[in-house]
Amino acid sequence: MAELQPGKVMRRGQVLAFLLISLAYLWLPAGSKRAPKLPPCPQSCSCTRDTAFCIDSKAVPRNLPPEVISLLLNSNKFTLIGDDAFTGLSHLQYLFIENNDIRSLSKFTFRGLKSLTHLSLANNNLQTLPRDIFTPLDILSDLDLRGNALICDCKIKWLVEWMERTNATVPAIFCSSPIRYQGQKIRDLALKDFSCITTDFVVHQVLPFQSVSAEPFVYSSDLYVALAQPSASSCTILKWDYVERKLWDFDRIPAHSAVYCKPIVAQSQLYVVVAQLFGGSYIYRWDTNVDKFIKIQDMDSRKIRKPNDIEAFRIDGDWYFVIADSSKAGSTSLYRWNQNGFYSHQALHPWHRDTDVEYVENEGKPRLIISSSSQAPIIYQWSRAQKQFVQQGEVAEVMDVQMVKHFKFKKDNYLCLSRYIGDSKVVKWEGQRFTELQTLPSRGSMVMQPFLVSQRQYMALGSDFSFTHIYLWDEEKQKFVKFQELSVQAPRAFHYVPLEDMDILLAPSFKSSTLVYRHVVVDLSL
Repeated sequence: MAELQPGKVMRRGQVLAFLLISLAYLWLPAGSKRAPKLPPCPQSCSCTRDTAFCIDSKAVPRNLPPEVISLLLNSNKFTLIGDDAFTGLSHLQYLFIENNDIRSLSKFTFRGLKSLTHLSLANNNLQTLPRDIFTPLDILSDLDLRGNALICDCKIKWLVEWMERTNATVPAIFCSSPIRYQGQKIRDLALKDFSCITTDFVVHQVLPFQSVSAEPFVYSSDLYVALAQPSASSCTILKWDYVERKLWDFDRIPAHSAVYCKPIVAQSQLYVVVAQLFGGSYIYRWDTNVDKFIKIQDMDSRKIRKPNDIEAFRIDGDWYFVIADSSKAGSTSLYRWNQNGFYSHQALHPWHRDTDVEYVENEGKPRLIISSSSQAPIIYQWSRAQKQFVQQGEVAEVMDVQMVKHFKFKKDNYLCLSRYIGDSKVVKWEGQRFTELQTLPSRGSMVMQPFLVSQRQYMALGSDFSFTHIYLWDEEKQKFVKFQELSVQAPRAFHYVPLEDMDILLAPSFKSSTLVYRHVVVDLSL
């Protein structure tokens, strides 16, 4: 009998010859040498001692001769081949699964085929292949995948890597899609062309209380979070448990109408500025002798009437914080540390109902940007000669800004301006002024927070009436694109916190539970 040559496909003529030769054994004269007894063979197959040919089967036949060396599965009816489909065929060297309508293979389809050297899956309907499907084939020398409509996406990236390192001969195969790769040789694809890493924000912890601000800080090498909880009449301090990877209660500062709790660690001392709508605002210090917060200072209630936001920063080694005041009669005020406490240093912006303040340092020049419900955001620049902030200009043509936050991507500086009514905006610093770059629908937005995780620039845009939208910066398009929706009711802030083994995003809510999200990196090629 003619042997099947390695790498050759058995055509119709060969099939007929195979059948005729097999039948010839039945027609040998009685006196001739007795033909060897044929092993058991599935009904849809024709078998010799070392070869099996199956046609019109509804599944991969079982109970094939265990000594079979060559197996041909052509023009069958099955579309899926599952795990361990060829169990018991440890001597199989040639496997041809051609001209079928196979659409899917399981990851362990070829498990156990330690002797297989030639495999053909030509002319099927495969669009992808399970990762590492050929790993069990230790001595594979020839693989034919031609005639399949392979999609060149992340699920096929592993095949490109495998083809680079395998010693097996693989005739050229081509991408059927996507359009940008259509007709291109898969072997010629560059691994860098596959964008397979994506990310996700998943809920990591639910804190069963409302809050309107969240400020992470490190004190004595431990991570804490200060949360303003007006409904609970307190500033709540939580401590991060590095073992359980959760936030737990640490302490509470009484605050009947807290809107902001700002921690400041100055000269190894921990202070918390507690801003309240009613009853005045105060500064507390952590007393290590009694392990609790004690009030050390009252704020000037004539200036700080309706606080809205607090920013803390250092200029030339000195600590400052600024409180944005949103009352008609109050004033956004700057305070400076002077060894014994923080004292009023400068009245910045009186009677404009300020909503937010942002500290920005660019090219060694400290600046404050103050947003207001009555005018466009005002830019102040620090004068080292006067040791005060001097008004420099404004972010033109953007009124009623609820929050102003900045971010820097590579060498460029940007502002995110959230608006409760109308579109929120992203503006770019052009050397002398900010110019509008992007508008985003944002009805009911009180917060628009950019944050950088590794090399990914995100932005969270909250709303009182719909989902929070997470955007991702598209460097090529030079704008934010929608990335994910988060179910946070009436968010008032977002704070990114990098940790050693994970990254979290704090999302305080005015109407529901405060949420802690975990940033997850997903490799789509796995």
